[in-house]
Amino acid sequence: MYIRCWGSRGSIPVSGKDYLKYGGDTTCMELRSRSGALIVVDAGTGIRPLGHRIAQGKVKKFDLLFTHAHWDHMIGFPFFAPIYMRGFNITVRGFPFDSQSFRDILDGFMRSPYFPVSLTDKHIKAKLAYKKIADRAFTLGGITIRPVPLSHPKNGGRGFRFEENGRSFVFLTDNELDYVHEGGLAFDEYVEFCRDADLLIHDAEYDRREYRTHRAWGHTAFTDAVKLGLAAGVRRLGLFHLNNRRTDDQMDAIVEQSREIIAHAKSRMECFAVGSMYELTL
Repeated sequence: MYIRCWGSRGSIPVSGKDYLKYGGDTTCMELRSRSGALIVVDAGTGIRPLGHRIAQGKVKKFDLLFTHAHWDHMIGFPFFAPIYMRGFNITVRGFPFDSQSFRDILDGFMRSPYFPVSLTDKHIKAKLAYKKIADRAFTLGGITIRPVPLSHPKNGGRGFRFEENGRSFVFLTDNELDYVHEGGLAFDEYVEFCRDADLLIHDAEYDRREYRTHRAWGHTAFTDAVKLGLAAGVRRLGLFHLNNRRTDDQMDAIVEQSREIIAHAKSRMECFAVGSMYELTL
């Protein structure tokens, strides 16, 4: 299973010389199975450069999974090149919100006066299908996908555990570990969901000082993400949903603090901040 990040920034995209190392695009992940099947997770601004890559490739049929419908996870969708190209078959999968299907959510987002092209416009040349994500495991291209409720405001969506050939990757963005939102799980339940993962990528929006004034906002302090990784015995922990005000130097300092906590716990867990060019093959 090949994993690549195309955007890891939280809430809004950023740019400038202080954000070159980790990038400024919002959430988008690319997964490729051993058989070559493509799964895209979320359509933040990172999906725009990924779309150009896909447009030049051979894979014309793939799935797009959404964790939830907040703007930073959807804002790149209208700029995703494959939806404007004939020959592409894209299955969009999302969890409904307030009885709205994910197709209805996208339709409300991609229409006048917000955007000049609607989902039914003649310029949308790809074949788009829509499927609801249910709370049970399913398989795409040989990868088994297990959804889990996120602890995020207003039944905030789903995280995923991806498994192939005995290897596992857990993706929990926009997940608050120190506060249980409606529909969310307790810390120990997330520990079990992440148990022995080869890679855990988890929300790490805040430091402890910032978290004190942002509790119940739906995001996690990096120290709690480290605590989760240690408790679950994961091999690698990637800090994600990077604060949009966090410079590269500040993020490096947070990684160093995280590694000190891990060393103090006498663990061999690897820890790093996930940047826009991060990639790993499991």
